[in-house]
Amino acid sequence: MNGSQKSAKGTAVTDKTSEGFTADERAAVKERAKELKAAGRRGPRAGKADGESDLLAKIAEMPESDRVMAERLHAIIKATAPDLSPKTWYGMPAYARDGNVVCFFQSAQKFNSRYATFGFSDKANLDEGAMWPTSFALTELTSADEARIAALVKKAAA
Repeated sequence: MNGSQKSAKGTAVTDKTSEGFTADERAAVKERAKELKAAGRRGPRAGKADGESDLLAKIAEMPESDRVMAERLHAIIKATAPDLSPKTWYGMPAYARDGNVVCFFQSAQKFNSRYATFGFSDKANLDEGAMWPTSFALTELTSADEARIAALVKKAAA
């Protein structure tokens, strides 16, 4: 190599603005890995109680405003769709049917957002024409919001 050429090894990119995962995203992936490992240890006989205790522990860690919404959503989902199994998913409270997440709650703190999110996966039975919403921003829960969520969860779990 002459003086103007450099080895490819010596030109590693140290740019902090790369398009990789953020620290919050990396933390969520690590949480998902822990969830899968724990589920593997519990085995196929693990029931709703294990998932629910994990979910309630995650809710307890949330800031008060998100915790209040998550607790209320948990009660709504249990009452509206008792067949959905509570679990955690990327460190978020989620509810699954046959092991597949149908809906989830994401605390505003999770990714430093200005609002919490209640969302549905592609396993939710919400299809309506060619376009339908799959997530909702939440800053609080009114009784009208709770009724709408209950109806959506019932439809999603059907």
